[in-house]
Amino acid sequence: MNKTKKFLTTLIASMLVVSNVGAMASCDFLGNLGGNSGSNSVETFDPTKNGYANQTANDVVVPEGGYDGSAVTIKFSHTMGENLREVLDAYIPEFNKIYPNITIEHTQVGSYDDVRNTIVTELSAGNEPNMAYCYPDHVALYNIAGAVVSMDNLITHKTLGLTDAQVADFIPGYYNEGKAFGDYEMYTMPFSKSTEVLYYNKTFFDENNLKTPTTWDEMEALCAQIKEIDPNSIPLGYDSEANWFITMCEQLGSPYTTAAGNAEDHFLFDNETNRNFVAKYREWYEKGYVTTQDIYGAYTSGLFVAQTGTRSYMSIGSSAGATHQRPSKVNNAYPFEVGITTIPQANPKAPKVISQGPSICIFKKDNVQEVIATWLLVKYLTTSVEFQAEFSMASGYVPVLKSVANNETYAKFLNSANGGDYIAALSAKACLDQADAYYVSPAFKGSSTARDEVGALMKYCLSTKAEGGKSVSQLIKEAFEDAIEECVYQAK
Repeated sequence: MNKTKKFLTTLIASMLVVSNVGAMASCDFLGNLGGNSGSNSVETFDPTKNGYANQTANDVVVPEGGYDGSAVTIKFSHTMGENLREVLDAYIPEFNKIYPNITIEHTQVGSYDDVRNTIVTELSAGNEPNMAYCYPDHVALYNIAGAVVSMDNLITHKTLGLTDAQVADFIPGYYNEGKAFGDYEMYTMPFSKSTEVLYYNKTFFDENNLKTPTTWDEMEALCAQIKEIDPNSIPLGYDSEANWFITMCEQLGSPYTTAAGNAEDHFLFDNETNRNFVAKYREWYEKGYVTTQDIYGAYTSGLFVAQTGTRSYMSIGSSAGATHQRPSKVNNAYPFEVGITTIPQANPKAPKVISQGPSICIFKKDNVQEVIATWLLVKYLTTSVEFQAEFSMASGYVPVLKSVANNETYAKFLNSANGGDYIAALSAKACLDQADAYYVSPAFKGSSTARDEVGALMKYCLSTKAEGGKSVSQLIKEAFEDAIEECVYQAK
């Protein structure tokens, strides 16, 4: 089994390519990389300074006057394309009507990984932004250096914080992601979200009287039916091997990872339940029922929208990528209608689907007024129903607030949903219908490696031949052992 890239090693090496001043800052940052990820204390950080002294070194102590009207500039790093930047630019003047002395400078960095890598380098030189798009793994990495603000004191502040109604308006799975770091502190606010959904060729299903599966056993039987109808097909494409593995752990109640303990305690996924489901899906692969992005060599939506050659009739992928799951028009009409539903479940009465999409984190600054001003912008963007509605319609992601569904413009958008021109609305409806099923995995130093390793493990165990007298069960057992070993090595 091929090892994943040495993620932290690569990032550490990138920090060394900085100016002399930045290189000196790297030494402090690198020194903190050896700390225990279960602790928020950082040796080089003095919690008595700059308003970060209350319950932990990460909490902000808000001055009695709150925001004092200071002229401050907030730098925001994100991945927004031009259409999304236009939405943001339209709402910044509205924010400035309330806070005219807060200047917003926002920058598209690239991909989510580009944001992460850039910020790690910026942290080494002390020029990180005030706020950024993030995933939990990113924040766990930044917090090795104690760089991210805990927002609890801001959220509960009597004048600057969120009301009970505002907190209750967030979709719980999205909001609770901010506390997925093992210490129950709130390090992120949800910005815009997506999940995985099952896309299916509704025209084909209707013509052949097929029903969408609600369980994985039903999915297996359905794939067998489709192979009988079209023997040359690969009935199902699953884009993310890692998501598949982690979701199965969640659905089956089987251990994956924990943020508690030391490096060797974090990684729990080598167990019989998990080895068994991997062995089962290997059988699916061998029967030609399924392929994945890494095995196929591209997003499996390519098979789903194909009109010639090998094709699929179902695809599990991001809800934000709905337009990529729609076939191109032929003679001014779509060759088939796309249907969208939730992914299969181990137990439909207790559904679990992954929460994805960017959240926002705030970085510590010497000037506490910068932190407070940044919080005010984060609060505005995440609680504005109008902004959340427009951003969702433009992005393909879903809003993080329940009440957006009652917004007149967004309601019209949802009502337009179909499997053709308005497939993004259909995808959003599917996401909102399963709002109570979202989960997130623990975030800690090494959680990113765990995700990489189980994704590589799935690909290897599904598609690698057992040779040299080795049984399939032995191949899978060794693959799990290797993945655990790599995770522990990278987390130390």
